[in-house]
Amino acid sequence: MRLPIMFLVWIRCLTLRGDAETLSLLFWRSSIRSCSGKLTDFPVCCSGRPSPSERRTSGGPRQAMAAGVVDLKGVDGGTDGSDEPRKLSREDWRKRKELEEQRKLGNAPAEVDEEGRDINPHIPQYISSVPWYVDPSKRPTLKHQRPQPERQTQLSDIQKWYKRGVVEGRVITYFRKGACENCGSMTHKRKDCMERPRKIGAQFTGKDIAPDEPDQPILLQDFDGKRDRWNGYNPAEHIRIVEEYAKVDIAKRQLKAQNLQDELRFDAIPEHLDKEHGDESDEDKYADDVDMPGQNFDSKRRITVRNLRIREDTAKYLRNLDPNSAYYDPKTRSMRENPYSGTGCAENEVTFAGDNFVRCTGDTAKMAQAQLFAWDASERGTEVHLQADPTKLQLLGEAFCVRKEDYKKGLQESILEKYGGAKYLDVPPRELLLAQSEDYVEYSRHGTILQGQERAVARSKYAEDVFINNHTAVWGSYWRVGQWGYKCCHSLVKQSYCTGEAGRNALVDPSPLLALPAPAIEESPVKSLVELHQEKRKEEMKKKKKKHKKNKGEESDEEQKAKKEKQERLQKALKAEEQNQREADELLGMDERKRHYHSRHDIVAPTEEEIEAWQMKRKRPDDPMSSLLFK
Repeated sequence: MRLPIMFLVWIRCLTLRGDAETLSLLFWRSSIRSCSGKLTDFPVCCSGRPSPSERRTSGGPRQAMAAGVVDLKGVDGGTDGSDEPRKLSREDWRKRKELEEQRKLGNAPAEVDEEGRDINPHIPQYISSVPWYVDPSKRPTLKHQRPQPERQTQLSDIQKWYKRGVVEGRVITYFRKGACENCGSMTHKRKDCMERPRKIGAQFTGKDIAPDEPDQPILLQDFDGKRDRWNGYNPAEHIRIVEEYAKVDIAKRQLKAQNLQDELRFDAIPEHLDKEHGDESDEDKYADDVDMPGQNFDSKRRITVRNLRIREDTAKYLRNLDPNSAYYDPKTRSMRENPYSGTGCAENEVTFAGDNFVRCTGDTAKMAQAQLFAWDASERGTEVHLQADPTKLQLLGEAFCVRKEDYKKGLQESILEKYGGAKYLDVPPRELLLAQSEDYVEYSRHGTILQGQERAVARSKYAEDVFINNHTAVWGSYWRVGQWGYKCCHSLVKQSYCTGEAGRNALVDPSPLLALPAPAIEESPVKSLVELHQEKRKEEMKKKKKKHKKNKGEESDEEQKAKKEKQERLQKALKAEEQNQREADELLGMDERKRHYHSRHDIVAPTEEEIEAWQMKRKRPDDPMSSLLFK
């Protein structure tokens, strides 16, 4: 609110005189000016108030604001009549809106700012309009939204860097005041000197004065400029490296040419002359020219090609041309499902059954279970990782599986022990219980199978039906006189040669030479395990008794005297324990106020005899026979 100085003085005078009505009128007039930017001329009577008729015609501040006089552009506008806000008619307001719609649709040219740039019609007005505190008389523009040049930080050029070396063309031969006391340079002090500390500094010797370093510029860089690893790099230094490698190549060519001349001088044609020619036959190749294993890498084009299939193999997308078959991903060259799933071919009959089939084979399932176990263990606070600690993870997994099986077994045993029913778990197979199965087999009258499959014979891990030495039966297929033999020849000698029918006839009508006396076998009664255990216990008891009798006869008089003294001490301890128990019963029966204090009693560790006496005399209330012992 802008008020003239004389107007403020007038308000002060009216305030001192106490004319409150006139003061309120002045504030009402000033509020109209602040809202509309234009002071309405109201005729004031001698008392300073407008007449009632004038009030009705003029309205007031509210009517002035409702009439559309208020304009944001004229809040702090100029004092001229041309800069004051003007009320827009309804037709002008409608035309402005239509023009904005046409500009948004692209049918009308866009609005141009003061610099000749087009303003996007979709930009809101509060962005395109210049703020009143910048300059309210300007037309819409976006200059205030762009970076201001005067506020931008001027960064250092990329070519500028700290100077290196020392100032050339000037040699100092004397010590200067204010220079480094160690080396004599003027650009730093003694504590900042990077030269080795001298025994006698340049301040006293005045010799070997170090040259001055150049004045370093102050570089202003942004975040990326400070972290640029090529800062201060001189590209001219790379020429030295190129020249060095060029000299090496020239020396190699000269050496090769000299070796070739030496070979031709002796009429010896080099073998490599027919195979390779030119400079590219050098066996020393750079790393860029060598292909890495597993890649097709071209150092000239910088292209790496991976996962190229062998051209002799059938492509995955050509195995089944049905568009509704397994999906083929061209980016990863993978077909996860089986392309032959709808053709009736089994997975073991085809050469490719999908990528998922490969994922479910081998140790893939075990690896997945190990990963799940590692995640569960990490959630429960155990530091373990599949890639970082594979051995630790395997040991923890094995220990967990053992504890899990033990827990399941213990839980099953506890349930069976509580509810019973263990006999129902150990039952024979269902085929044996019902004497039937679902396998259909049809036999002929001779026992041969007409339809169905013969039941497979259970086989063991050992070699079966292996015949040696012309035998047609295995060892153990014949039993006679308590010995095993061969059924084909009735031979009782293991690994003997088969005699066939002649061997069997010889046993029926043995000749004097073939008659062999049967070995005598002593038949002894078979004892049970209980009888064997009882006999073993009896033998152990006999040995212990013999040893005890032997040790008892060899006891000396000192040992017998020590045992006698121990028995006497035990008897005294028993009597003292009985006395203590009687005193304790008397104290428990007395009144608490008549009991004596025990603070003067000495606390001594009990002896072995006292501990044994207490164990023998202590009362056991949980023993049902205790009432009979202490009567």
